[in-house]
Amino acid sequence: MTGMLSTGSSALLAFQRALGTISHNVANATTEGYSRQRVDMAARAGTPQAGGGYIGQGVDIARLQRLADGLVFGRQIDSSGEVGRLASLSSMATRVDSLFSDGSTGLSQPFNAFFNASRGVAADPTSNTARTALLAAAQALTTRWNALDTQLSTIDAETNASLTGRIGDANQLMREIADLNQAIAASGPSATPDMLDARDLRVGRLATLTGASVVKADDGSLNVFTLGGQPLVLGAKASTLTTLQDPYQPDRLQLGLDTGNGSPVRLADSSVSGSLGGLLEFRGRVLDPARNELGRLATVFATEFNAAQRAGVDYNGDVGADLFTLAPPRVTGNAANTGSAAFQTGIADTGALKGQDLTLRFDGSSWTAQRTDGAPVAMTGSGTAADPFIVDGVSLVMSGSAAAGDRFALRPTADAAGSLRLAFDDPAKIAAAGTMTSTRDLANLGNARVASTSVTNAAAYAGFNGATIEFLDSTQYTVDGAGPFTWTPGSPIDDPAGAWSITLAGTPSPGDGFTLGRTPARSSSNANALAFSGLDTAGTLNGGTVSLTVGLSELVAKAGTESRHAALGLEAQQAIDAQVSAERESVSGVNLDEEAANLMKYQQAYQAAAQILKTADTLFQTLLVSVSR
Repeated sequence: MTGMLSTGSSALLAFQRALGTISHNVANATTEGYSRQRVDMAARAGTPQAGGGYIGQGVDIARLQRLADGLVFGRQIDSSGEVGRLASLSSMATRVDSLFSDGSTGLSQPFNAFFNASRGVAADPTSNTARTALLAAAQALTTRWNALDTQLSTIDAETNASLTGRIGDANQLMREIADLNQAIAASGPSATPDMLDARDLRVGRLATLTGASVVKADDGSLNVFTLGGQPLVLGAKASTLTTLQDPYQPDRLQLGLDTGNGSPVRLADSSVSGSLGGLLEFRGRVLDPARNELGRLATVFATEFNAAQRAGVDYNGDVGADLFTLAPPRVTGNAANTGSAAFQTGIADTGALKGQDLTLRFDGSSWTAQRTDGAPVAMTGSGTAADPFIVDGVSLVMSGSAAAGDRFALRPTADAAGSLRLAFDDPAKIAAAGTMTSTRDLANLGNARVASTSVTNAAAYAGFNGATIEFLDSTQYTVDGAGPFTWTPGSPIDDPAGAWSITLAGTPSPGDGFTLGRTPARSSSNANALAFSGLDTAGTLNGGTVSLTVGLSELVAKAGTESRHAALGLEAQQAIDAQVSAERESVSGVNLDEEAANLMKYQQAYQAAAQILKTADTLFQTLLVSVSR
């Protein structure tokens, strides 16, 4: 009878715990991060009997098991980091793509309108209406360039703000993980499954923000590291993510980590994944290159058009002036520099201009240049006004002196698009006419003719009143009797005083002559307008092999490609993440049908255990009645 009471009571308690566990599962069927729990039971050891054998003593709860797979959890952490990275990268890259590709915000429409207006001036160089239309188109184009740069600058500022906000979320999660680690380590084997679920959920959320790798310690705590190996959580100790100022750009934030010593160290962009890593990757791989390339196009466009303006004569008969102004390449010293060096910059060669950011380093005796990816770049010159440094088409004249170890960031085109402005608004100042008139001597026997003229020194040209060129033979010529000078087909003929330059088409014969004169005011010449109206298709980029039109198309295509690749990567990773989540659900998820079946089974078992106790009570009451007689 005592055995029946013991067996029945142990079964009653065990099945009651099982029913409670099933109820807990059902209640948390939709709770994020919850892992299904199961009560495992074991038979109590019986007592030996005199005739041999054992009589069982009921059942005990062996353990409350949390159904979770550590390997699946590890895969889920990896997948969460990738989903977070690609989601940030894709959403931000799509914004840049839409800026460049949308007709209402992109460059294509105002760019084409500007050159159409230029061709209008070439068709009717004396028309004030055509000249005014060109200035209006120029203003619209510069405004669009400015607006695009402003939008990219806004996206950069939003990236900083997103970094700051997400760092706060990550720090909160790291503190909570450390607190749970401490509680779990103190609880030992009796740590509740719900506590383990709460920690795993926070680790997954942290991985979505930063990417993570997890190592389980002997005391049951989880140590969490970035993909680059930097500790985020070590047992009950949480590090702190922070922001650091870029040593070259104080308005830009970098990611740092303080492990508790009060001296944060910078985290390399490649050492972090998750949404923080995606933001950093977007900034370095999409935003900065797009802004630099936008500035490169603006720089080459303005520089080449200004050069074309200076090569012609305006409606007043004066040498053409620059139509556009823009900021020179920016050089910023590192905050840790100890020398006094500073640089005056300019564009030396638009064809060699790359637009990529560079770092200049001084080792105490020589200068070197390299790109942000570490690739070296050729750097020539001595840095003086007579012999400036030349690197990627940029000239630099140094003042002051550099100390060993000093570093400078050179951003050749980052500010160009935002600084582009019109230099004048007078239609008469558009230099549509060629600089000089030319006349072939009637006695010329060769077929040579003046193909183009240009001003090479505006100050010297101010005193120009005409010149006569005479060929002594097919390879030598004189200018106003000075010379002879050597000429080869295709080479320019330059003014000995440096005021002008012309090129010939065809072949001269000995004795052939040409008379040059100054283009008068109100000229109907369109020679220079024909030159600048064709700059959109002329080879001006990449050493003269790519036109501005093609360069603009490549910029739009590059932004679209980056956006599409990020979107495809996110789509693929989300499919992988869904598969991993399904694997977790197959192990840890709550199946309500299964729980309902278990509920019925344990309910019946509970009722049977209660019947055992009732039977034992009846036997005991019967025994008492029998004894009392």
